[in-house]
Amino acid sequence: MDRAAPRFTTLGCRLNAYETEAMKELAAAAGLENALIVNTCAVTAEAVRKARQDIRRLRRENPGARIVVTGCAAQTEPDRFAAMDEVDLVIGNAEKMRPETWARMAEGPDFIGETEKVLVDDIMSVTETAGHLIDGFGTRSRAYVQVQNGCDHRCTFCIIPFGRGNSRSVPAGVVVDQIARLVGRGYNEVVLTGVDLTSWGADLPGQPRLGDLVRRILKLVPDLPRLRISSIDSIEADPALMQAIAEEERLMPHLHLSLQAGDDLILKRMKRRHSRADAIAFCHEARRLRPEMTFGADIIAGFPTETEAMFANSLALVQECGLTWLHVFPYSPRPGTPAAKMPAVDGTAIKDRAARLRAAGAARVAAHLSDQHGRTHRILMESPRMGRTEQFAEVDFATDRPEGQIVTATITGHADARLLAG
Repeated sequence: MDRAAPRFTTLGCRLNAYETEAMKELAAAAGLENALIVNTCAVTAEAVRKARQDIRRLRRENPGARIVVTGCAAQTEPDRFAAMDEVDLVIGNAEKMRPETWARMAEGPDFIGETEKVLVDDIMSVTETAGHLIDGFGTRSRAYVQVQNGCDHRCTFCIIPFGRGNSRSVPAGVVVDQIARLVGRGYNEVVLTGVDLTSWGADLPGQPRLGDLVRRILKLVPDLPRLRISSIDSIEADPALMQAIAEEERLMPHLHLSLQAGDDLILKRMKRRHSRADAIAFCHEARRLRPEMTFGADIIAGFPTETEAMFANSLALVQECGLTWLHVFPYSPRPGTPAAKMPAVDGTAIKDRAARLRAAGAARVAAHLSDQHGRTHRILMESPRMGRTEQFAEVDFATDRPEGQIVTATITGHADARLLAG
């Protein structure tokens, strides 16, 4: 990699991908060369294993490169990554967003690994987020804007607060200005992202809520065709957000819910803030306000102490909430979390339950797609022959359409979990 531009590998969530784009700009501004940066994820043990595997592969393929590891796994397990012979430097989630970090790395190989191999501070001391660093990222059609980072909650299975720190919000004025610039550059859809999106505003003057931000964006950026929310905690949905769901056609009718389980005792052991009844009530109310609303959801299979009867409640929740797009996570213990000390479920049972949840999700997707036959949709084109409906279903076209534009088409069928249009 003689005088080569730095290369980035990103694992995990959309927020990580957003931050990689910011790091690319920081690295370019600093003049960093001959480095490989791995932006890790810590959400599961498998994610950490994958990061270590990728680091070893990158070293084999690039013996002369400097390898820098950052992200949530680097933040929560810095010594583990620093102990790898392949790794030259470990930097934390706060440090990776600071220009001075990249300036120091650009000083040359004598800095990396010679003075300090670990640059990871206490993430809990960070009081602001760096969402202002870049004007979103994404495809030519859809941009993602970070409005929040961190989490104040302490779910017993989750390591993420220790990787991301406490919740902090990007001020509404900064968000609105970013989105206005993105619309001016031709983006037709903006997605609001964060770690705990519904906590947005709690640390800002006056403690505004996510619904206030949504309504402000739609009012002050009237030329934005589509605004989408990524993942929310339904129990924290505020009245203004529910009003926006009911009244704002430019707010897309698709919500991804952090549900995690459908059994009350498991939810209590997870230290979640909602009950099974709360989840069902929210979905029914959101669909009453917006009949075309679709839901995705995160659900964990095989949480410690989960019996077959408890799992059956989670499985039934798929139907009772009318969930469509499931993200199923087989439970894996994260060291340092309370759940890791709870009685574990047999690994075979965990895999079986995850498979049954995925099958239920696939059936719901098939039912949703079948219901769209003959319906007319406004579709945002992500490539010449593939776009997404307002409800986030993928649509394949038989002929080219203008990438990045919103087109109107009638659905003629579906195949392989995608809708079809002429």
